[in-house]
Amino acid sequence: MAKTKLLIVTHEMSPFLELTKISEITRQLPQAMQDKGFEIRILMPRFGNINERRNRLHEVIRLSGMNIIIDDNDNPLIIKVASIPAARMQVYFLDNEDYFQRKYVFRDKEDKFYADNDERTIFFCKGALETVKKLGWSPDIVHCHGWMTSLVPAYIKTTYKNDPTFKNSKVVYSIYEDCFSETMNTDLYKKAVMNSMTVEDTKVFEKADCSALHIGAVTYSDALVLADENINADVLKFVKDSNKPTLAFNLTENFENFYSLYEEISDEELVSIA
Repeated sequence: MAKTKLLIVTHEMSPFLELTKISEITRQLPQAMQDKGFEIRILMPRFGNINERRNRLHEVIRLSGMNIIIDDNDNPLIIKVASIPAARMQVYFLDNEDYFQRKYVFRDKEDKFYADNDERTIFFCKGALETVKKLGWSPDIVHCHGWMTSLVPAYIKTTYKNDPTFKNSKVVYSIYEDCFSETMNTDLYKKAVMNSMTVEDTKVFEKADCSALHIGAVTYSDALVLADENINADVLKFVKDSNKPTLAFNLTENFENFYSLYEEISDEELVSIA
């Protein structure tokens, strides 16, 4: 039987970048699934405060060189890779000089939310899917962690829905409390439109605040994880009303509940094929 292929998309992961508990979950979860026989790939942004030398990042020439178009501008995508110490897993880092080569992650030294966090999010989500395509690796499950990955479910279910790489992929989205209180550029939903999409497809992101990003991701996901106890009430109601398979806040020691969720949505695919 072929191994289940699990793609983890996240903006942080231990030991490379540790901002919130997301970094620990995205370190431990793929390890636990690999121990159960899954094949793993992990993608995250290469923020400027990730030390390349200490973490032994190096460029993957065959994957680099693509351009990600945002608002009619070409943005070069550089792919770097590093191995996780004490594990047989590789992490792919998406880099771009304009978007990620900064000393800080989401806020400047004055604690001001970056004005282009909308474009950085679009770049990362588009770039992640294009990188997986170039890898020639078709994930069975794509698990997105946190608001910076929120456009990935929308892209997979629209632009990439008939793409051989993603047409059979199931999407899981984890909702975390740690977010931002600001509003992004309100043109986010227009800038986010890709091939084979219209602004109607991204209209759910129109408010461009954290709740809108979560609700947009929930709209296009196959299953959800409530990864915090304190989630926005509107988001929580939207999740409940969606009637999608949902894993409640509860981290079991060996992530057995995540394994069960992955199996449940994979079995749905088998039933529908049968």
